[in-house]
Amino acid sequence: MTDQTPQVRLERAKEASRATAALTSDDKARVLEAIAVALQEAAPRIIEANGRDIERGRADGIGESLIDRLRLDEKRVAALAAAVREVASLPDPVGRVVGGHRMPNGVALEQVRVPFGVVGAIYEARPNVTVDIAALALRSGNAVVLRGGSAARESNTVLVEVMRGAIERGGLTAEAIQTVDDFGRDGAKALMHGRGFIDVLIPRGSAGLIEAVVTESTVPVIETGAGNVHIVLDETAPDEWARDIVVNAKVQRPSVCNAVETVLVHRQAAPRLVPLVASALQSEGVAIHGDDVVAGLMSNVIPATEEDWATEYLSLDIAMKVVDSLDEALDHIRRYSTGHTESIITTDSRNAERFLAEVDSAVVMVNASTRFTDGGEFGFGAEVGISTQKLHARGPMGLAELTSTKWLARGSGQTRG
Repeated sequence: MTDQTPQVRLERAKEASRATAALTSDDKARVLEAIAVALQEAAPRIIEANGRDIERGRADGIGESLIDRLRLDEKRVAALAAAVREVASLPDPVGRVVGGHRMPNGVALEQVRVPFGVVGAIYEARPNVTVDIAALALRSGNAVVLRGGSAARESNTVLVEVMRGAIERGGLTAEAIQTVDDFGRDGAKALMHGRGFIDVLIPRGSAGLIEAVVTESTVPVIETGAGNVHIVLDETAPDEWARDIVVNAKVQRPSVCNAVETVLVHRQAAPRLVPLVASALQSEGVAIHGDDVVAGLMSNVIPATEEDWATEYLSLDIAMKVVDSLDEALDHIRRYSTGHTESIITTDSRNAERFLAEVDSAVVMVNASTRFTDGGEFGFGAEVGISTQKLHARGPMGLAELTSTKWLARGSGQTRG
């Protein structure tokens, strides 16, 4: 790929989208299988390139949470190939009838799913996204243009080369997968201003990156928001559920957007639950930023500030606050939540239903870890991202969210009077 301008690549993606839209479901599955095989065969090369990214990232001091997102080892490359195969096995959304009816004059109407055309993605330090979004875009009949950021430059270069070669061997033009990484910020700007070429743009990354894309873009954007995620421990929360769910939600993978960042504990349960949950977190290396009540019930608590309630740590840190009631917990979530995922631990069915009804986030849970907010866990295969906006798509996005619809009208000579 030696083109001199990002515009050329956008144009080629637009042209290639005609070919991807014409693929049958079997064609798309065959192309994705070719990608999965190629990823497995190229694993040593991918891991070597990723090692260079990690070495440079550590030298640049990007932080362990980003290093974790950046890392590709043999197990993760195998998981990428498995995710591609899972996407290939999913039902093809293209052509699916969404609705329809027959007009009084006899014209038959059908609303069917169709590809967007060209999907753009801007993300950072996430080489897995390079594969996930390409696979989902192709399975839903789209071409894709990727901007993966400098942190994963070496990894993404190899991944794109491997996938382009694979789809070409599978009978599809390599131009259906494009990258503008080598153009740096000019590539990102071309994506954000690619009206007529980019049909939808999806940013994934820090709150700053997402805000910049949403603010600057002249093409439609599906906003994937940061995850200031909450768990509420209600007065009736069972000890084991409270401890196990909070620890899982924080510790299993703290660098991801569905990890819990704030725990709100009902005052009546605080003497019982704060020491139990906090000590379990501390034993896993989690630093607790707590209010005065939490500090009075536990040692080694960092005094919480206003900033803590609004922070997406993405690390082994958590904020903990005692609230007087479910109403106060709901008010806190309304004020500080980014609209990603919230969960309540309770055996009170009325409080559970109130929480489900009143919390305005993309995913709202009862008695479950927030780590389940994930396209793979929801059965979508790989995910495009987790949308925190309310237009078109919300929550984990899979194949259907990369399609639009069009109306088909079949008549027999009707004219409008």
